[in-house]
Amino acid sequence: MPAPLSRSSRSSSRPSYSAVPKRKKNVKNRRLSVSVTLFFYTLFVLFIFGLFFLLWFFLTESGTNLRYLMADTLITTQHRHWAKYIIGNDELEKRVHRYWSQFDTYSEVQDQGLVHVDGTSTSTIEKQSKPPIEIEDIQGTNFKGKLLIVHDPTMLRIAVPGKAGKGEKVSDMVQRLDALAGVNAGGFVDPEWKGNGFQPTGLVMSGGQIFYNDGGMNTPTHIVGIDKEGRMVAGKYSPSELLKMGVQEAVTFAPRFIANGVGLIKSKADGWGIAPRTAMAQKADGTVMFAVIDGRQPGHSIGATLYDIQNIFLERGAVTAANLDGGSSSVLVLGNQGNQDAAVSASTNKTTKAVIVNKPSSEYGERYLPTSWLVFKDPKKANIRNIWEGLDPSKIDPSKW
Repeated sequence: MPAPLSRSSRSSSRPSYSAVPKRKKNVKNRRLSVSVTLFFYTLFVLFIFGLFFLLWFFLTESGTNLRYLMADTLITTQHRHWAKYIIGNDELEKRVHRYWSQFDTYSEVQDQGLVHVDGTSTSTIEKQSKPPIEIEDIQGTNFKGKLLIVHDPTMLRIAVPGKAGKGEKVSDMVQRLDALAGVNAGGFVDPEWKGNGFQPTGLVMSGGQIFYNDGGMNTPTHIVGIDKEGRMVAGKYSPSELLKMGVQEAVTFAPRFIANGVGLIKSKADGWGIAPRTAMAQKADGTVMFAVIDGRQPGHSIGATLYDIQNIFLERGAVTAANLDGGSSSVLVLGNQGNQDAAVSASTNKTTKAVIVNKPSSEYGERYLPTSWLVFKDPKKANIRNIWEGLDPSKIDPSKW
């Protein structure tokens, strides 16, 4: 029988538990040290990356091009003042001034009369067998949108809200006036981008009548319009000149960027930033095209430059093109008569509501606007009345809802 272990023997044979916590503590310390090292290493890498990015962003040609593109994009939004943090306030003012100077220069190009809408050409006769409107998908590297094609330009009218004191959604204008389709048109006074959409900027003409004019009869302003023959008119004209030219429908916006089949914007850098867009063009046979581009929606469409829109129109044979109001206002609406489901609805005596075809950028939905381009089967019967008649433009409160 083995001899019992002595107290000292038993105690010496037991493992030393006091050493275990020390090892755990050392492991924790090493892990903490590694984490701290990784944290500061990451900060250092980010600092170096940020330093090189700033040097590239401000001191290289490619970085400067991106900087100005970002600034131009901000200029077209309600956050225009943010652009000064990218290019400086003085440069911001210079850039805005330069753009308007360019727009004035574009408007000086003499129209050579390349549009023929006399109704006798073979192309015009062929168009009679086509539907009055067509819609195509268009897209580019960073954008998606729709192209509204109107084969007979005399079917177009400028529509305005039905009630004074407040703008109206394009979808409501299309529905109320029983139009085939509609897009947003001219600009408007929009204090802090919260305006009621009732006060236009510049000029509004509909049915050959001046509905609104915030300047003199001999004061030139940038306009986009259609004359009584169906020819698109774009550039800088006075109201008196427009009446003499027989212009029927017109709103104020800029710039004209295609003249006589030639693109006036020479590069993407001069394309006035990336944004949702609405623009209008005409082909030599009179066909009118409206491009409505979605934007400010990552994963769907960021937006397009005017240079992008110019290329889309030129590829389709445009001889004249001009910009319309864009941003959150850009919308394309298909009406009852243009809706593919309209025939089914008519057979069941149900009313089909106007449908928004594109994806507007505003998270609040359609904006309330003072003007829209609408397409009618019989434009002469459209009940469009002058809601600004008798009003003093200087006394309109565009912020009062």
